[in-house]
Amino acid sequence: MMLVYLISVVLASVLIIPVALRTLSPYLWMDVLYFGDLLRILVKFVSRRRRRPLFFVLDRFLEQTASQPDKIFIAFENESYSYTYTDKRSNKTADALRSHPGYEAGDTVALFMGNEPAFMFTWLALAKLGSPVALLNHNIRTKSLLHCFNCCKAKVLIAAPELKEAVEDVLPSLKEQGVTVLLMTKHCDTPGIESFSDKVDEASDASLPRSLRSHITFKSPAVYIYTSGTTGLPKAAVVNQNRLLTALAVLSSNGVTSSDIIYLNLPLYHTAGFIIGFIGAIETGSTIILKRKFSASQFWDDCRKYSVTVVQYIGEVMRYLCSTPKVNFLLLFSFFYFVRAT
Repeated sequence: MMLVYLISVVLASVLIIPVALRTLSPYLWMDVLYFGDLLRILVKFVSRRRRRPLFFVLDRFLEQTASQPDKIFIAFENESYSYTYTDKRSNKTADALRSHPGYEAGDTVALFMGNEPAFMFTWLALAKLGSPVALLNHNIRTKSLLHCFNCCKAKVLIAAPELKEAVEDVLPSLKEQGVTVLLMTKHCDTPGIESFSDKVDEASDASLPRSLRSHITFKSPAVYIYTSGTTGLPKAAVVNQNRLLTALAVLSSNGVTSSDIIYLNLPLYHTAGFIIGFIGAIETGSTIILKRKFSASQFWDDCRKYSVTVVQYIGEVMRYLCSTPKVNFLLLFSFFYFVRAT
């Protein structure tokens, strides 16, 4: 009789406990699964920290390129760029820069560019050369621009062609400091500013030796990201290689996978745009739909056109979207939002 009683208790428990948990704590199993994902991400991070030679964000990009070479990495306006194309274009950029007499591998370089594929190609190129990169807000001018540039002690400034006038405003000061100024165009007639796109086009797309970045450690600066300057001049926040490696987990810890399509319309000089959007996509192997800037009127049309599954949200973006005229359509996509505290 005792055995029959024990069996009855066990069977009843098997039937009752799941029902009770589903009633009293309906999200328990989701929490358990999510905790398992976080644990997996932590184990992956620890294993990467132990790898030799040292493993950085760039190495994750190279892994993605090897595993899915033909997949679209960046879609911008009417053009698409695969992981392989991105890798080779960054090799050409790195080779052109490496050949320039005003630059040595490891020198800090400032990027003064808006949201465009060349920004991403150039950052990857500089990562291959072991150079820290200062991400300058393309809206700043004169005093603020010069201040941000001087903060990072950069030896080279790479600017977009549409920012030529802004660069010319501070060019005398840059010349005094012996700074090399490169413009992402095929021709430039301003003394002291050199064209750079033509050099990139002619450069080799062969892989660069790892020895060029052998001096990099986890404590080495990876990027300089600046505050908005609302309480004075912008201030530089230094993100080292270890923190950037940690940032790889941001999107994956929120369930983003390689099958997702990420809509990136936040500035790449911004923490959310660069670290969460760009760096996060490198970890997940997703496709990035890159926009020059946020547009409430184009937002939903873009999401439908590109079958977007992941978007980012900061500040007043949601209010702007809710204020746009209503459209009779049903958009099904996973909405991940990220709010930056500052």
